[in-house]
Amino acid sequence: MSDETGEATGTEAGAGTERRVRVVLVDDHRMFRTGVQAEIGRTDVTGVEVVGEAADVDQAVTVITATRPEVVLLDVHLPGGGGVEVLRRCANLMSAAEDPVRFLALSVSDAAEDVIGVIRGGARGYVTKTITGTDLVDSIFRVQEGDAVFSPRLAGFVLDAFASTDAPPVDEDMDRLTQREREVLRLIARGYAYKEIAKQLYISVKTVESHVSAVLRKLQLSNRHELTRWATARRLV
Repeated sequence: MSDETGEATGTEAGAGTERRVRVVLVDDHRMFRTGVQAEIGRTDVTGVEVVGEAADVDQAVTVITATRPEVVLLDVHLPGGGGVEVLRRCANLMSAAEDPVRFLALSVSDAAEDVIGVIRGGARGYVTKTITGTDLVDSIFRVQEGDAVFSPRLAGFVLDAFASTDAPPVDEDMDRLTQREREVLRLIARGYAYKEIAKQLYISVKTVESHVSAVLRKLQLSNRHELTRWATARRLV
C-alpha cells in the first residue's frame, strides 16, 4: 500500500507488540483481502490477528457474529446491500455493553455520500485503500480503543453533514447509477486511464469499459469529456 498524505497517524504500529486485536476483513476482492492480510495479519509483528474474511453482506454478518472480533475492516461497496447493510444487521453487536464490535471502513471511494452513509450506520472511522500498512494498523488499534479515525478531508465531509440540518438533495441522475458505476464515473472524471481504474478497483479493463458505456447511456452523454463536465458540475471530482 502506498503512502497517503494526511491519513490517520499515531503511534508506530510496531511499537508495543503487547497490543492485540482480532480483526475480520470484509471486501469482495480476494486479492485485496490477501494483500491486507499479508500486510497487517502478523500477530507477532503488528499485534493484529485476522480471524475471518468475507466477500459479501451475508458472509460478513455470519463471520462477524461467529467470531465477535474487536474490529471489522469494512468495504463500502459489497454484493448484497453494501457496507451499510452489514452495519444495519450488526447493530446489536456494535451496541453491546461488553466487548462491542467496532467498524472501520476501508474503501477505494472517497465520495462524501459513501463516507457519511457508513458513519451514520455506526462505523467508527473511514480510511481509503491508499493508506500505508503502518497507518492502517495504527487506525485499527485506535478504533479498538474507541477513537474515531478519518483522514482530514474525509473528516470534513462528516463535520459538514452533521452540522447541517438540511437533508441532501435527491439527484435522480446519480440514483440511476450503481455504486460501482459511480466509482468508475469519479475516476474517469479525474482523468484516470482505463488501465489505472482497473488496477484501483481490482477489475478488468473490459469491465471498466462496460461500466463507462453504462454510465454514458444512463446519463445520456456521448463521451468522457461530457462525462467529466457533468461530474464537475456536481462537484463529484
